[in-house]
Amino acid sequence: MSKTAEFKRMLTEERNPKTMDLDVLDTLALVERIQSEDLEVSRRVADVVPQIARAVDIATAKLSQGGRMIYFGAGTSGRLGVLDATECSPTFGVDSHVIQASIAGGREAMFQSFENAEDSFDLGTTDATAADITSSDVVVGISASGRTPYVLGALRKAKEKGAALVSIVNNPTSELESISDVTIAALVGPEALTGSTRMKAGTAQKMILNLLSTCTMVRLGKVYENLMVDLKPTNEKLRERALSIICTLCDVERHVAEGSLVASNNRAKTAILMIKRKLGRAQAEALIAKCGNSLRKALTAEL
Repeated sequence: MSKTAEFKRMLTEERNPKTMDLDVLDTLALVERIQSEDLEVSRRVADVVPQIARAVDIATAKLSQGGRMIYFGAGTSGRLGVLDATECSPTFGVDSHVIQASIAGGREAMFQSFENAEDSFDLGTTDATAADITSSDVVVGISASGRTPYVLGALRKAKEKGAALVSIVNNPTSELESISDVTIAALVGPEALTGSTRMKAGTAQKMILNLLSTCTMVRLGKVYENLMVDLKPTNEKLRERALSIICTLCDVERHVAEGSLVASNNRAKTAILMIKRKLGRAQAEALIAKCGNSLRKALTAEL
């Protein structure tokens, strides 16, 4: 079988019979037709919830023991990994090295296309080596095709180092699946625009990454009820959110929340515990650590 024929066997490269007339539709019909294809994405992500849950459990175990979660991807997949990793630090108060991402082509590839970088198996190996991956880490490969050389190079090197491997793909029985501990394959089908995996495949990947990182952070005690109690108030919006969380959970006026947030060194979780249990900062921090970072447990634990 020729290389071209093999390439076209991928689900994400098939032509979509429902969008063969895109170029003759009026604007409203064009938008409606493409948007209707997006409706399939959430259903296909729902199909892989058990695999996502397994990946969350693996990530939780690794991070709770001091490990890291490291994403590798190219193009859209790589940018989505960088986006998710970057947002975890302010949202959940984790150090930036705990969840990190590597994109084929490096930092400049976030803003400019370096399509040839994804073809380099060796570049993936090099970036994985530079990340100093160990058996304490979980490494996540993101690739619509499931065969991107850069991602394969990174994950094979990570496998050599004993890391747990998770792959997020949009094709069945992919090469990444053959080496991963968990494969999350959201089969969204052919794109509205043939082969443009920044569309349905990319949307599915974003949804999966949201679930993977958010649910892992919940399991690690970074969330109380549905509030991000470990957020870093690094700008005005996040500071207001932190104050709102303290006011809501402690039923106090804003000036009390402000004083406690300052006294807690800008740690909302600590401030909440200080107010609720009438503790000093050092006592509150020690209690949170004793309770495995869980505010819920700290609120009822013996002093």
